[in-house]
Amino acid sequence: MVAGSFLSTLALRWPAGRGIARGRSACDGCGATIPAWRLVPLASYALQRGRCAACGGAIDPRHPAMEALCAAIGFVALWLRPDAVGVAGALFGWGLAVLALLDRDHFWLPDRLTLPLGLIGLAIGPAALPDRIIGALAGYAALASIAFVYRRARGRVGLGQGDAKLVGAIGAWLGWRALPFVVLGACAIGIVWAIAARKGALDRLPLGTLLAVAAWGGWIALI
Repeated sequence: MVAGSFLSTLALRWPAGRGIARGRSACDGCGATIPAWRLVPLASYALQRGRCAACGGAIDPRHPAMEALCAAIGFVALWLRPDAVGVAGALFGWGLAVLALLDRDHFWLPDRLTLPLGLIGLAIGPAALPDRIIGALAGYAALASIAFVYRRARGRVGLGQGDAKLVGAIGAWLGWRALPFVVLGACAIGIVWAIAARKGALDRLPLGTLLAVAAWGGWIALI
């Protein structure tokens, strides 16, 4: 939950150009400083009924949602593997969670999150090291090539470089053998999402979000 609290703040403030590493926690609406005893994940939100104690403004529901999601990721990872592999899986899931939120809200997968996630995967991912190296290189190259061909054929951007880098990072964790299943899983989730939301043929979908969900499922399957 603490990880989720930090990551939700990062995802909400970073795109707006607001700092997160300095100063006390403050209300996003009125700027009032929040005392430590009002920063207990989930509990403070529930006790305050989702509103700031100073101004009464609504607290962004993405804060408690991210806290609950990251708590669930940590629980599942350590329940499946109560060891260092489980800790690594929790880190992987938390990294995917914040990237998924950023891509859903802003269609943005920042290198300062994606690239470190890939480097950590190369160091501690559960797949064999040769598979992880091939996965990182092949994952990025495959999606970057598709993006290039699409852009040349259609004259517009269909896939961002952030998506290619995220697939490379996922490959660095899960190995190259898992990548086809992750991409197919992301496409399947995207189709269901598009149908449920009645998306049109030209409507954008956050591929990074879809890949993140499928990749976490891939880690669970690999473990």
